[in-house]
Amino acid sequence: MANEPTKPSAPDGTTAQYRSQSTPPDSGAVRRVAAFAAGAPFTALVAAVEVAVVTVALGVPRSAAPVAVGLIAFAVYAADHVADAEGDVSSTPSRARIALRYGDQLMTAAAVSYGLAVALAVGAGPAALALALVPGAVWVGYATDWLAAAGDLAAPLGTVSVPRLKDVFLLNSAAVAIAWAVAVVAAPLAFTGVTLEAVGAPTVALLFAYVAVRSFVDVEVPNVRDVAADAARGTATLPVVYGTAGTRRILLGVDAVAAGLLGAVAAIDAVPRPVLAALAAGLAVSVAVTALADRLGGAALGVAPDCSYLVAGAVLLAIGG
Repeated sequence: MANEPTKPSAPDGTTAQYRSQSTPPDSGAVRRVAAFAAGAPFTALVAAVEVAVVTVALGVPRSAAPVAVGLIAFAVYAADHVADAEGDVSSTPSRARIALRYGDQLMTAAAVSYGLAVALAVGAGPAALALALVPGAVWVGYATDWLAAAGDLAAPLGTVSVPRLKDVFLLNSAAVAIAWAVAVVAAPLAFTGVTLEAVGAPTVALLFAYVAVRSFVDVEVPNVRDVAADAARGTATLPVVYGTAGTRRILLGVDAVAAGLLGAVAAIDAVPRPVLAALAAGLAVSVAVTALADRLGGAALGVAPDCSYLVAGAVLLAIGG
């Protein structure tokens, strides 16, 4: 199939061959829901819920932090999906089709979304504004060729090649995980003006480590779905390097670290019990998804890891957190 000639492009920017074999016509509500879940709006919802849970965990007043972080998440992931649309055709065809067809509209929506987030941050103060600018800066280095181009200009005679951070093994996932942790844990403090000392440095440090570790798992699990496409592009991920079985063992070990961090949070009584129960429920979902990573379908595997945060939010809401 790979050697067959490509048919003329369709109006949406995809090829007829690609549309007919990889992305059948819209079959109704289920397909629309799946497209939403696989895209930036779902990621924005997850980010907002995660910040809301951490807000309760830190015991700080409610603020615009969940909305701002949700807007930033939408902007970053929408732009990322457009930037990598052609490379994502084989791994996430439905999402790639949307990004190819509506690329200009998505980039406009991303810019407006980020602008709204920055406006909310300006109203909350300098700390919130600085925090709002971090994810955008990380994305520039992570997903674009800006650093590579700068490295090529700076290196004499091309002796040094600077890759995209997105293409650097483990560092790519670690960068995303740390950026998520910074945004999720720092935003409730920055948007309310509550100091680190007021909350307690150990509490903040443990929550930061927990979110970072959990986010690393959430980044690598969908790579099981993308292993063929990543290998073809030369992008090293855990599944590419260690295979699915090895990846599952590694990520279950990372989940064990998250469980240890959650135990430390419980030991020092750092967060309210309802929050602890909610985080434990989310971790249980993460462990189940990791264990079933090689059995879940591609669409489910792209969504399931982030659903752990929705479960945590639902549990917290149900028990009155």
